Order: sequence, then C-alpha cells, then structure tokens
Amino acid sequence: MNMNDDVKKEIRALRKNQEVAYVGSVNGEGFPQIKAMFVAEHEDIKVHYFSTNTSSERAAQFLKNSKASVYYCDEKNFKGALFTGTIEVCTDHDIKAMIWHEGDEMYYPKGVDDEDYCVFKFTAKSVNYYHALSTVTISVDEI
Repeated sequence: MNMNDDVKKEIRALRKNQEVAYVGSVNGEGFPQIKAMFVAEHEDIKVHYFSTNTSSERAAQFLKNSKASVYYCDEKNFKGALFTGTIEVCTDHDIKAMIWHEGDEMYYPKGVDDEDYCVFKFTAKSVNYYHALSTVTISVDEI
C-alpha cells in the first residue's frame, strides 16, 4: 500500500468514526458560517446527510447558496478532513425517512412528515486532509 492509499484509508476512517461534523455555509453578506451537526448517515464517501429544522437559518442560507463545506476532525490526533461541495435541502418523505431515528420525534413531534424537519444532502467534490504537519487535497472521486 502506498502513501496515497494510506491517506485515503485515513480519510474514510476519520469520516466514519465521527459523530459530529462542522458544516459551513455562506450567509447573505458572503461571510462563512460554521455549525456543529450530528452526522445522520453515510451513503458513501461522496454523500453526507444531516437533519435539521426547515425553519433554521442554515436551511435558508443553503436555499440561497448551495456552496458548503463539511469538516471532520480527530482533535486528539490532530487529524482533519475538509470536504468541499454543495448542499441540497431535502424535504421529500423518502430521504427524510431514510435517516429518521427513533427519538427524533422529540425534535419533530409530527414525525417524518413534520414540515419543520428537513435533510441536508451534502455532495462532496474534493477533500483536504491534514495530519502530521502535511496537507493533501484530492478529488473525492479518487477516494
């Protein structure tokens, strides 16, 4: 296994093992906004899902500007993977049901079809990985 394969393996493991990711959006004035969010589902390395309120400020920002970043980090070992791509705000039943978990009704009392429940579907284009004082940026299609 070469160094590049090791990096790809580390990126996959970092993403898989994190319960929280830091999601970046752009506000109406063009400033970056960061929010910690629970990771809802991992379809593959390219697609990431998060659930939130349809009425949230973040949902409004993504409806106006879909450019986004998602950062996963291992603070203890100084590792980080910054994924760059776009977010789609999904309100259709099937996607919402796919990541619904028992107990979510605490946040969305009307269940899966609660109008204030939506899913962010993040599609990555590239990832910048940092560890051991080095950085590598690769296309997500290469992972």
